[in-house]
Amino acid sequence: MATHCISPIDPETIPELKAGEAVLLSGVIYTARDAAHARMIQALQNGEPLPFELMGQTIFYAGPTPTPPGRVSGAIGPTTSVRMDAFTPALLARGLKAIIGKGDRGDAVKQAIVENGAVYFTAPAGCAAYLSKCIESVEVIAYDDLGPESIKRLTVKDLPLVVAVDCEGNDIYTLGPKRYLAES
Repeated sequence: MATHCISPIDPETIPELKAGEAVLLSGVIYTARDAAHARMIQALQNGEPLPFELMGQTIFYAGPTPTPPGRVSGAIGPTTSVRMDAFTPALLARGLKAIIGKGDRGDAVKQAIVENGAVYFTAPAGCAAYLSKCIESVEVIAYDDLGPESIKRLTVKDLPLVVAVDCEGNDIYTLGPKRYLAES
């Protein structure tokens, strides 16, 4: 059975989310991939404001495809997270609380997750059409010139995720599935 979670995630909820746990996420999240992350870091280095307040927010490493007629969103699937590793610690240090992608994270990101009381979720790969059905609204808020990689504000309902790295540093990619099967 999955835990229901609302984004922005209440800081008191994060310690309750454990590596290997299934989560259904609802609420507001933001999409950002490589190019958008690079621009956000450049803005921070230049002392410029970011396109949205990071404090307590969730970023999904994704870029939805163009929206078909009659749909809220095009297909949306997770991007390989390690591509954002160079940018993630700086964003977590500024209050970002949850990140969504796929695959393992580097040691610096895992350390930043622990230091900043954050969480890393993994989204199922290969089911982008299904994930798009969890999106209730999409709004481009920044970097429109990046097309699918622009920053978008999404409202989602019951987006299926798994806690990949919890705020204590437990990591499903390091600990492996046998540990979680034995505990269930």
